Amino acid sequence: MRNLKVKMKEAILAVAPVTIVIFLLGFTVVPMPVDVLMLFLVGVGFVVIGLGIFTLGAEMAMTPMGESLGNYIVKKKGAFMIFMGLISGFIITIAEPGLIVLAEQVPGIPSLTLIVTVAAGVGVFLAIAFLRTVLNIPFRYVLIVFYGLLFVLAIFVPGDFLPISFDSGGATTGSMTVPFIMALGVSVARSNGNGKSDNFGLIAICSIGPIIAVMVLGLIYTPTGAVTMYLMDIPSHDYANMLLAEFLVVLPVYIWDVSISLAPIVFLFTVTKLFAMKLKIFAAKSWQVGLNQAIKIFVGVVCTFGGLVLFLAGANVGFLLMGNLLGERLASLDNNWWLIPIGMILGFLVITAEPAVQVLNKQVAEITGGAVSRRAMSLSLAVGVAIAIGLSMLRVLTHIHIIWVLLPGYLVAIGLSFFVPKKFTSIAFDAGGVASGPLTSAFLLPLAIGASTALGGNVATDAFGLIAMVALTPLITIQILGLTARHSVVYK
Repeated sequence: MRNLKVKMKEAILAVAPVTIVIFLLGFTVVPMPVDVLMLFLVGVGFVVIGLGIFTLGAEMAMTPMGESLGNYIVKKKGAFMIFMGLISGFIITIAEPGLIVLAEQVPGIPSLTLIVTVAAGVGVFLAIAFLRTVLNIPFRYVLIVFYGLLFVLAIFVPGDFLPISFDSGGATTGSMTVPFIMALGVSVARSNGNGKSDNFGLIAICSIGPIIAVMVLGLIYTPTGAVTMYLMDIPSHDYANMLLAEFLVVLPVYIWDVSISLAPIVFLFTVTKLFAMKLKIFAAKSWQVGLNQAIKIFVGVVCTFGGLVLFLAGANVGFLLMGNLLGERLASLDNNWWLIPIGMILGFLVITAEPAVQVLNKQVAEITGGAVSRRAMSLSLAVGVAIAIGLSMLRVLTHIHIIWVLLPGYLVAIGLSFFVPKKFTSIAFDAGGVASGPLTSAFLLPLAIGASTALGGNVATDAFGLIAMVALTPLITIQILGLTARHSVVYK
């Protein structure tokens, strides 16, 4: 109970700043209908409660399950490791909430087609990430090779498809996949005798796979149609019934989505634990330990499930609508350049409420022995995301092609990797994937879509790409943070 109170307090502190700013905007610069503000406020309540319960559940269940599976995988190595990388990567991605939110907004591509393509990309590159760790291949060399391949493919991919490809990589590593993949990384690194030197990097490599996979899809599949925003037709009276109706509609959807997301992970863990690992359930001591672990993990899974359902319901009912309307009304102002500073402020504040960010910051603080505090990580991520949203709003206003931002950005990020401690390169590239979670897809992307629609722009090329920008800028800001710690014994 004490842990839950701590998590709830952290969730309130994370969500309160962006809530206050949005309400101030809704009553001043861009007045919003009272019903929309009420729906947003209830959504905030769902997000806060869901975030608190989810982070507790992730600590109790997702991390232990990931470490347990990782410990088993690394004992086998060889072809089995590759096979398990493919299977586990696909399974944990197939219903990632952030990916689902993105897929529902992508124009002209069936959601299932995009999700399966992305999941296949993660599976292949998780297997590659395992091999990279076992073979002790320097992380920066993997980045150079695969990002080089990625930008070569970008030359041939249709222009409307390119932003969606990069967004897919960012949306993949969200609230469900991050705790699991990071725990796998810890197990693989320890088994290979790398200790703390190679715990990070799996998320970064897994983020490349979906980009390449969706680019390949783009070479054989041309999207058609317009972006569909699933905005609710909200009545302007009888607020209590309206709020109840909206959330009753979406709750069963997210109960199903999260069930589908969690079930394969729990099944995979159970099979390896009970059969492949041959748990000695008949030995009294082993039975007692196993039962205690099972109860703790079961409670953690329930918390993860309930928290994520509430979080997604709040984000996709309250935040999605508010983001779309806010972007539309800001873009309709006489001085629509206010989109840039307001977008930067919102980006700075939203990142602190992303569930996976909480997990990453905690693990970074633990692995580095406190040398990199959660506060320092949060600030570096927030600054990076603020810059990303500012650049994204600039693209909406000026129609700059995304490649002219991403290419120099990644060149700078990879160039920095030769000057900062190796650990910080891995942490930074992991953070890029973590930053682009479900709130980014459900609030910041609709903000850009609403603005682009109001301005009469091409949503596919001007608004999409925002998630890719959010995944890029932390690579630079966190590596700059790493330069300040280059003399620390922890990173040598």
